[in-house]
Amino acid sequence: MRTYDFDFFVIGGGSGGVRAARMAGQRGARVGLAEAAELGGTCVNVGCIPKKLYSYAAGYAEAFEEAAGYGWQMAEAPRFDWAHLKAQRAREIGRLNGVYGTLLKNAGVQLITGWAQLIDAHTVEVDGQRHTARHILIATGGTPFVPELPGREHVVTSDAMFDLDPFPKRLMVVGGGYIACEFASIFRGLGAAVTQVHRRAHVLTGFDDDVRQFLASEMGKAGVDLVLSAEVESVRRTEKGLDVMLSRGRQHEVDTVLFATGRVPNTEGLCLEAAGVALDDRGAIAVDAHYRTSVPSIFAVGDVSTSAPLTPVALAEAMVVVDSLFGDRRRRMDYEFIPTAVFTHPNIGTCGYSESDARAKFGKVDVYCSDFKALRHTLSGRNERTFMKLVVDKASDRVVGLHMVGADAGEIVQGFAVAMRAGATKALFDSTIGIHPTAAEEFVTMRDASAV
Repeated sequence: MRTYDFDFFVIGGGSGGVRAARMAGQRGARVGLAEAAELGGTCVNVGCIPKKLYSYAAGYAEAFEEAAGYGWQMAEAPRFDWAHLKAQRAREIGRLNGVYGTLLKNAGVQLITGWAQLIDAHTVEVDGQRHTARHILIATGGTPFVPELPGREHVVTSDAMFDLDPFPKRLMVVGGGYIACEFASIFRGLGAAVTQVHRRAHVLTGFDDDVRQFLASEMGKAGVDLVLSAEVESVRRTEKGLDVMLSRGRQHEVDTVLFATGRVPNTEGLCLEAAGVALDDRGAIAVDAHYRTSVPSIFAVGDVSTSAPLTPVALAEAMVVVDSLFGDRRRRMDYEFIPTAVFTHPNIGTCGYSESDARAKFGKVDVYCSDFKALRHTLSGRNERTFMKLVVDKASDRVVGLHMVGADAGEIVQGFAVAMRAGATKALFDSTIGIHPTAAEEFVTMRDASAV
């Protein structure tokens, strides 16, 4: 029988890779993990964590504005220190990098710093050193995509937004997905003049239509200049900044152009072809229900392979792999009713099907909507509104879609996601006592279905 250096070798030290390596190590496997950058991957370093921290920072601007309505008088206007926020964020991210390293060390995982490439089905090379393993996991995540256009070298991607120098007083965000909307909203809150350009007629493709339209309206009220059905044709640097030419001859002058036009699986430079690992039509690594690639000894999880590029999904997929290799093989991944949040201002929280998708899958559905001013804003002086929506399968009465745009939407929807996973019906929602006065109680007090 062939002997290997490791039982399990992980390529990529992001959320999925670290989880898989750590849990396999705790189950007694000999584990190696290769990472060329800081541990934690996109989420910790240039994604979820720093983005949420900056969202909090933007929220303070709103809170200062609202405070006067509650009797707080400020002698001086608050002053935002961009350099201080960047330093604080860097300190926290450094701490988390260390936490990840400690977790791996305590699980007995050998951390190998460097860029990993596949040599064959059981061999990985890192900076000239070869390592063999019975099983290999690829968890290299995704990377921002920027289309080819004149002046492409002048734009930045989301990875660079946390350390911009200086702070962009005039920011253009190109894209309409959740990353684009989040950064547009965050930097507007921090004080930048923000123009968001999207080639389609509505932002947030794939989200519920009512949610998309409601958020666009709220972002507009907050001062984001949303330019739809337009594309960037060129970017040119001038003495005054960046000159951006849009379709139909529209021209904008800004300090920074962020292209948030999607992410692609991070497969380049891995030498996948050397081991015979196949890609799907999206350019992602093709996997089966157990995350096994076209090569039986090689697996892939997270953004490099999944159709649901979310950190918690990568963690769950990683556990399926570990359980199948070093456990009882009972764990499965279910992609239905995955809750998610978008940290715009206001937030979006959603779980289950959009109205259009629910109609396509279930046929007849009942829809319940509510649009209101939250209690907080009766005195705050702000005109922000909250939107909530339930989509119910008419045949079973099961709640199959739950959507919210408003403060703390992610926190609220997380709890309801448990009920939806358990198959909660609208009747069960109706029989649940609400917590008063909260926005969340609206989900259990909506009684009148929308006319179709």
